[in-house]
Amino acid sequence: MVETHDIVRPPAELSAALAAIGSATASGELSRMGIRSAFIRGPVTVTPGVRVAGPALTLQFLPKREDLYPVDEYEEPEKQLHRHVMYHAQPGDMIVVDARGDMESGVFGEMMLTYFKGRGGAGVVVDGCLRDTGEAKKLGLGMWIRGATPNFHVQTGIVPVAVNVPVACGGTLVEPGDIVVADDDGAVVVPVKLAPALVAHAQEHAEWEEFSRLRLAEGGDLRRYYPLSDEARPEYERWRAEQGRG
Repeated sequence: MVETHDIVRPPAELSAALAAIGSATASGELSRMGIRSAFIRGPVTVTPGVRVAGPALTLQFLPKREDLYPVDEYEEPEKQLHRHVMYHAQPGDMIVVDARGDMESGVFGEMMLTYFKGRGGAGVVVDGCLRDTGEAKKLGLGMWIRGATPNFHVQTGIVPVAVNVPVACGGTLVEPGDIVVADDDGAVVVPVKLAPALVAHAQEHAEWEEFSRLRLAEGGDLRRYYPLSDEARPEYERWRAEQGRG
């Protein structure tokens, strides 16, 4: 009997706020908070226009050794841990997979992803490949992957070994329950303890950028408005007051 642990999920409104912020702002604010790079390198979107954020369910793969893991695609399915990460799925969750950058094995296919979508899953970030990608793209999930393959998950050189443990996805540490923000720019990992402060800083940043964008569109001086200069701040504060934000 395989037993795996669930994660501790942050408040849903925190994930929603981070989704509204987006990956670029999250990455920039985390850098200013001391996290040099929270960007998951390698996986890119195959579902353009999708922006999501949610707590990470994690799945770790290691190199396959046939005497320890001889499992075929459908042999003893309940021993196959890529299924068990999905059993924990709740609405808004993200699955983050350390597949070692492998470009041969398809971690999940259409059927598994259909199940995840039915459980309310928001998206998957895979440092490796999926299969059945043509059909999978129709599900409405966000998908960030390195590529596609026709092979199933243990057909070639990797096997799933652990669920909801710390993983290195694209060279970036992801702890179970971290909030992953993903959009067209890629996926960024937000440590839960930093998320409230990040949201506060990012909302302020987004507000002055909105003002600066308006002024730049009118032909305003880049040096004055981006980043917002001290000389332009009184003008910005007046604009905020006019917008009822003061």
